[in-house]
Amino acid sequence: MENQEKTHKRRVRYSGTHPKKFSEKYKEHNPEKYADTIAKVIGKGSTPAGMHISICVNEILEFLQIQPGMVGVDATLGYGGHTKEMLKKLEGEGHIYGLDVDPIESVKTEERLRNQGFGEDIFTVRLQNFADIDKVVEDTGRKLDFVLADLGVSSMQIDNPERGFSYKIEGPLDLRLNPQAGESAAERLKNVTEEELVGMLVENADEPYAEEIAATVNKWQKRGKAIETTSDMKQVIEEALVYVPKAEKSEAVKKSCQRTFQALRIDVNSEFEVLYTFLDKLPQVMAPGGRIAILTFHSGEDRLVKRSFKQLKKQGIYSECNEDVIRPSAEECARNPRAKSTKMRWAIKA
Repeated sequence: MENQEKTHKRRVRYSGTHPKKFSEKYKEHNPEKYADTIAKVIGKGSTPAGMHISICVNEILEFLQIQPGMVGVDATLGYGGHTKEMLKKLEGEGHIYGLDVDPIESVKTEERLRNQGFGEDIFTVRLQNFADIDKVVEDTGRKLDFVLADLGVSSMQIDNPERGFSYKIEGPLDLRLNPQAGESAAERLKNVTEEELVGMLVENADEPYAEEIAATVNKWQKRGKAIETTSDMKQVIEEALVYVPKAEKSEAVKKSCQRTFQALRIDVNSEFEVLYTFLDKLPQVMAPGGRIAILTFHSGEDRLVKRSFKQLKKQGIYSECNEDVIRPSAEECARNPRAKSTKMRWAIKA
């Protein structure tokens, strides 16, 4: 009889005392198994690779006032941190639908939450864009008591070089939330005109060097040089900002990289169009007294949310919305630097 025992597969070795590459960070990829290590990384004010630290959890729970038996939607499931805390509030009665377009991370998140005891009776993952939130109500016949939308990109996506979300790590210039659909940022740049690119950078990120960056992209294309990686894009920006004084250049390049990658990400994922549609559909899917909380991370999307909530309150569709934006505490920002740009806005259905 053949020995069918599986041979132990050794972990890929890395050079030095600590893993440097994303793929080698085995402890961060298994946070439940290496809880002590994860706690140390978070304690130093860093987000472990492959993880995401949820923002404004207490503020969200305090506002949403979730009770057992309620039905709600986490419109942006991500790592599932917010979802987990909201599920706890249901105490086994009611239901939460988690929406996400990312086919890679949503599978991991569902498995993680199932292993923590949240079964199909109380929690459903739907691989769909939150612009289609009305389909949840159409399918269930039940309007929603609460909705949360965290509009930030998850740390797991930023940290994974294969996704191309960060200029700090070499990888393909992709930036798609669903890498199986649509065109990547690299493909988009091949088809965009210089004028269109200026508009994209200004509208999506308020980029002050939009014209210089667009002109440099155009120059590369005329030379037959493809912009296919995150490093290529960073090099374009460095070249565009060549005239910036030496003392200011490093910070200027860093900020322009952040804004340019943001602008490209918004464009390839049609984020503003998706947000417009989502905000337009919210009144139709909410039950009377239903509560909506939205976390925004840059001025463009925050303006859209603020305008929508104010207009609909004026029309009597929302009974209340916050006048003053809610921000994470100084303590939370120190613990999680990625929280610094967060703004929370809320509204209550009349």
